[in-house]
Amino acid sequence: MEIFTQELQEHMHAFWAYLPVLLYAIAVFCVSLLLGYIVASAVRRGMNRGDFLKAYESFFLKIVRWIFGIVGFLIALKVLGFEGIATSILAGGGVTAIVLGFAFRDIGENILAGFFLAFSRPFNIGDLIRSEDLEGRVKSVELRYTHIRTSDGCDIFIPSSQIFNQPLFNYTRDGLRRADFVIGIDYADDVQHAIAVLSNSVKGVPELLEEPPPVIKINGFTPSYVELNIAFWINTFKQEKMLANLKTQVMEACRKRLIKEGFTLSSSVTTALEMDKLNVDIKNR
Repeated sequence: MEIFTQELQEHMHAFWAYLPVLLYAIAVFCVSLLLGYIVASAVRRGMNRGDFLKAYESFFLKIVRWIFGIVGFLIALKVLGFEGIATSILAGGGVTAIVLGFAFRDIGENILAGFFLAFSRPFNIGDLIRSEDLEGRVKSVELRYTHIRTSDGCDIFIPSSQIFNQPLFNYTRDGLRRADFVIGIDYADDVQHAIAVLSNSVKGVPELLEEPPPVIKINGFTPSYVELNIAFWINTFKQEKMLANLKTQVMEACRKRLIKEGFTLSSSVTTALEMDKLNVDIKNR
């Protein structure tokens, strides 16, 4: 019992003697973390003054904080007397990076792709983007992925490597987006008059842009009707309605105006032809 008590006292003396060094190492690490947050805040203010996109702020701020955290950890190890461990970490960093690179190749690829995306800045928070068959509005940009939300409320986390390696479609980069649809009229109808009527109908929708102007043209000839294509532009920055709602509004305006002007729409063409043929058969009898 006396031996145990004596050893415990020796350990306590050693602990109290080592405690200032331990507290100093902890203080060094905490100060390093604090400096990281201070520098990150300064970087954020600098980004806000410039034209740096908001989406990539968290990316660079995390990098800054991680750098200060790692440096503070290595300094703390040296303060504690573990210079060998700190030196081994630095010396073996290259080998470790190679090993981890093979083990976590996809993670490293996504982080590296995210780093390059942060400099190329192809999109920002709130932009409507599409990568392959995934389409939605950007909610956040992280080190390894980009968070988008689809129109049906589904949250998708796209790996940065996919966005970097595949074609990226940004529908809101300049605020302009085009939509179009087709409508058919009878071959006996006046196409130029129909184009004028459709043009006035499209221009009557207030949410649409006047510049670029809407484009109405013949899209093709089908066996039953002349197919017209109507294209118009919206400003996604000032859009109060979703594109689908605006498109429906424009289509309905065009449909009503054509009917009012006496045009035969594509859905009625076949019926009209059949009625004419039926009348001819009746007369022949």
